[in-house]
Amino acid sequence: MRARGLVAELDRLPALEVNYDEADAPRGADHPGWHVDLAEAELGTEPPGDPVPGGIYESACVLVRDYEFSDHRLIRGVFRPADELLGRNMLLEGRFLFLRFYLGVRVTGVVEGTRESPEGPQRVWGWTYQTLDGHLEQGKLTYEVIKDLTTGAVSFRIDAYSRRAPIDNPVVRTGFTVFGRRTQLDFYHRVGRRMHDLLAAHEPGTPLPHPATLMGDVVLAPSESRMRPWDPVAVPLRHPGVHVSRLSRVRRGHS
Repeated sequence: MRARGLVAELDRLPALEVNYDEADAPRGADHPGWHVDLAEAELGTEPPGDPVPGGIYESACVLVRDYEFSDHRLIRGVFRPADELLGRNMLLEGRFLFLRFYLGVRVTGVVEGTRESPEGPQRVWGWTYQTLDGHLEQGKLTYEVIKDLTTGAVSFRIDAYSRRAPIDNPVVRTGFTVFGRRTQLDFYHRVGRRMHDLLAAHEPGTPLPHPATLMGDVVLAPSESRMRPWDPVAVPLRHPGVHVSRLSRVRRGHS
């Protein structure tokens, strides 16, 4: 899909709703029908205490804010960085062979501050998104940068729950059933490794990678993302999951 088409899809997201009822969300790791995941990657160590200006913790927060941690071979993000983070809509482009899945998410939570943990006090910054109508999944995902204020260790954590959304297209439904979970776990592994590698290669005082401008005030992340010659001929699948409003109408029709 060309840049103009991506921006048009992004602009449609405000009209979409979160595609599941949070009352159905899992209450524990073994909740039937849901995947509940926790992944963590060590990023490095600073001196104990408050984050060092321009250090590992602050740099990691910038990368997470800008969606630079994503692996462009799996998922790219389209968004307006000038928008308030809380409430921001993002268009995710899932990339699988010659297919491009365009999926909407919305930032519904931001965490910033100090909290207690079994290991002691932590400084935390991060954000949460939830899936919107048409997404292949239903669920919530939280990205956090964490500094242990006692040891100085900095880590990147992903806390998520998800399940497959209803999908009409039988080919997409079968493909997601076969490859979706494997790709999801691969994504967790890749983004943790990418965060570590980006920070290890970063020279203090130099600019961090940042998303490329797509068109106007819209960016495409991560920074390696570029519109490639074959992208316009890839098969686009826009919001292939069933919309919540449609399911509601079907249920009412059978009640």
